[in-house]
Amino acid sequence: MAERQGDAAASQRVFLFLQGPSSPLFTEIAWGLEAAGHRCIRINLNLGDWIFWRRRGALNYRGAFAGWRHYVRRRIEAGKVTDVILLGEERPYHQVAIEEARQQGASINVVEMGYLRPDWVTIERDGMSSNSRFPVDPLYIVEAAASLPEPDWTRRFSHSFLAEAAYDLLYNIPNAFLWFLYPGYKRHALYHPLVEYAGWLRRLPSSGRRAREAEATTERLIADKTRFFVYPLQLQTDYQLRSHSPFNRQQDAIRQIMRSFVAHATSDSHLVVKLHPLDNDLVDWKGYIDAICAELGLSSRVHFIDGGNLEKLITASQGVVTVNSTVALSALQADRPVKALGAAIYDIEGLTDQRPLDLFWGNPATPSPDIRSAFLKLLAASVQVRGNFYSRAGARSASAEIVKRLLSQTVNLPAAYIDPPPRRRPMKINIP
Repeated sequence: MAERQGDAAASQRVFLFLQGPSSPLFTEIAWGLEAAGHRCIRINLNLGDWIFWRRRGALNYRGAFAGWRHYVRRRIEAGKVTDVILLGEERPYHQVAIEEARQQGASINVVEMGYLRPDWVTIERDGMSSNSRFPVDPLYIVEAAASLPEPDWTRRFSHSFLAEAAYDLLYNIPNAFLWFLYPGYKRHALYHPLVEYAGWLRRLPSSGRRAREAEATTERLIADKTRFFVYPLQLQTDYQLRSHSPFNRQQDAIRQIMRSFVAHATSDSHLVVKLHPLDNDLVDWKGYIDAICAELGLSSRVHFIDGGNLEKLITASQGVVTVNSTVALSALQADRPVKALGAAIYDIEGLTDQRPLDLFWGNPATPSPDIRSAFLKLLAASVQVRGNFYSRAGARSASAEIVKRLLSQTVNLPAAYIDPPPRRRPMKINIP
């Protein structure tokens, strides 16, 4: 009996949860792991973390960031942590924890919103974008996906904007007003949450008008058979932009793209710049773009829209230029050319245009159907699960599959874990 108990203890894994989505997903994963006989612990860094855990195994770190490395190292060692689960591997707390966990031989599992939105969740080993282990060799991808099925594209789950907003408020409002309960916490976001909420509230009254104007612009471009490209803005706070692109801020990307466009696109080509639907209105993007248009003589050929049907816009376009937005995946599925300027899991030869941006405008390269099909099959099979963050049914579905992959150690399988990582982090450049 004692020998069997010793074997069970030796096979028990210990999962350390760090910050996750403001949703039930991480607690659902923990229930599944514990039901299988494993141990889960959580380190809360703020009150919002505590609210979205509310179960056993919680530790609270209230010290300064300077002491975080020593604290998390001791917790990993004392708890004999075998696996770490987190959202946002580029957050400063997470970067330190990942370094310490790797020193102890623990595996890193990153959860994010799905690449294949809106009905999927991402689970990747080690990280995303520059950190992703997903292959980049198109021939390897085609061979690896040869026996995989076509993903089931049927929409199974949905959630309301109200549910997403309510979860976000439940996480951030207590942090804003009861910050003294975790006095050492340092936010990773660029803006205070109350400032962001003020920006969104300011946008709300005019959202209907802006959406109608966006639809009218789209319809006019299509009706006039205008040759146009789409540039979807990302959030200024997005770590895909901040850590996995050559740009220090989105303004730098805007200037590079528009200067290239005016110098190398045909005179009858137009550019549609679409605001991110969750932009907080703290930067006047329209005013910034209008000023550059005036400087470059582009005012009649650049259209700034806030809302509208993105799929219709992309389908009618000549292609999409992006830093590394997941909008590109929608464009690829619509057989539209894509030019990515930052590190992205989909930036693969034969899938996106690999030439310099200046050459993209004249004759953009369309994706290879075979490579696109293989890429989507391998992506769905290896690092995507069905579900979402913000509905109970979606969180349960995603958590069940994530638990299964964690316990069977099949995250990034089949055939989607390349060592060493095949992508490089882009070098930052200065755009005057």
